[in-house]
Amino acid sequence: MTDTAQQPEGGPDLHAALRRYWGYDEFRPRQEAIVRSLMAGRDVAVVMPTGGGKSLCYQLPVALNGGTAVVVSPLVALMQDQAAAMNQIGVPAAVINSSQSRAEQGQVMQAASEGAYRLVYLSPERMARGDTNEWLARLDVAYFVVDEAHCISEWGHEFRPEYRELSRLRANFPGKPIAALTASATIEVRRDILRLLNIGGADKYIVSFHRPNLRYLVRKCNDASQERLLFRALKANQPGSAIVYSPTIARVGQTVDLLKASGIQAVGYHAKMPGSERSLAQKRWMNDDVRVLVGTVAFGLGINKPGVRSVIHLSLPKSLEQYYQEAGRAGRDGEEADCLLLWRGEDIGLLAYFIGQVDDPRERSRQWQHYRNIRAFVEGDTCRHLDICRHFGESPSWDSCGMCDACGPQPGWWVDTAPALAPRAGAGRRRERADTTAAGHPGRDEALFNHLKEWRREVARAAEVPSFVVLHDSSLDAICMRLPRTMEEILQVKGIGAHKAALYGEEILATLRAYRSGQA
Repeated sequence: MTDTAQQPEGGPDLHAALRRYWGYDEFRPRQEAIVRSLMAGRDVAVVMPTGGGKSLCYQLPVALNGGTAVVVSPLVALMQDQAAAMNQIGVPAAVINSSQSRAEQGQVMQAASEGAYRLVYLSPERMARGDTNEWLARLDVAYFVVDEAHCISEWGHEFRPEYRELSRLRANFPGKPIAALTASATIEVRRDILRLLNIGGADKYIVSFHRPNLRYLVRKCNDASQERLLFRALKANQPGSAIVYSPTIARVGQTVDLLKASGIQAVGYHAKMPGSERSLAQKRWMNDDVRVLVGTVAFGLGINKPGVRSVIHLSLPKSLEQYYQEAGRAGRDGEEADCLLLWRGEDIGLLAYFIGQVDDPRERSRQWQHYRNIRAFVEGDTCRHLDICRHFGESPSWDSCGMCDACGPQPGWWVDTAPALAPRAGAGRRRERADTTAAGHPGRDEALFNHLKEWRREVARAAEVPSFVVLHDSSLDAICMRLPRTMEEILQVKGIGAHKAALYGEEILATLRAYRSGQA
């Protein structure tokens, strides 16, 4: 699968719709072309990195054209957040999942068959049920969306057998376009997606895997240096949110206790926690009640919180694809963020041990290849961004990113803790700099920004949605810089479309007036 699609011409004014619903003036790379392909009724296959704006590509066509997009997504939390975000901008959306009662599911299904929603989010397990096809046949389906499409491939790092049932979509609904989207698919996985979904003739879009706002920092550590760098990274990136990936459930608890003892508010997340506790931990982190979430790999698929300033791994991931996806949860807002991979020598032996326990020869062979790839990545001395791009089949024209430990520039807190080893390749290109990832924006009233964040937190709690669904940090930042005084000026703020202006515009203006008068 290579990027072969051409920019479709003509059609409605998509920029007007983008401004009206999302409050943005410009599309991100390839978004407009993907939207036009779907609006023209064509299959699309999209490989776009985390933070590139995949969701908007399938949300905008039905917001403008009507009909219902049926979105297959693997996680309940992701579906709920996406549906909530759509309702916040005036595009009706709903979720059908196992957390609802039978009566609630029936109500949503009936409303959907009557055309009440532009988007309906379902799990792959729901799609596999025999009665689902009968219900879908009653809907005015515009197209199907297979999100996290890499889950359909055995070559993928998150293969899910239930995704294989989606291969029946083409046969069951031959006249309906299919959109397959993923952020982390190698060449083998892309081929599987096209073959298994029977969309070989799709318009294919591949956006660069290069995330230039992410700073990759990789180091082999002992226990002491790992702990020291963990604290330094969290301090440098305060007050931003952080994800810390722990190798075991025991380490999750130990790390949370360690952070709390040092005055850093943190919550844990792992598969053996009761579902209600996991949900509460994630909600507290998503709503900025705590800065740091320490989790196992059970946490994170589909997490779309924009303002994560650091992702820190305390062990080797099983594959480079896994690392790219997990680290990619940082910096979705386009601002700089740090991705630390703090591995230890024993991680290599542990990965090898678990691979040895795999019975299936084909799967064992795949895992050994993942092992070789991730080991070459952490032990190598070339540009981290370049290594990642090449792994996914991309051939960049540059050879130095300026945003990794091999190329620099590097923050002082990282360089100061470097072991006394011989210079690595590329060291001559390094330039130390002050810690710019942390702290506020120059010229911004930090007290006002924090005041607006508190207002947003209260609104989110009342609406029972994550804080970023109400407004992104970038929108709060724009409010602080613009200081709007009228509804017309509110509508000029990035990220505030017509519906959000109607929902929150007057509250924002009142909050700003109270702050200016000293009553806040």
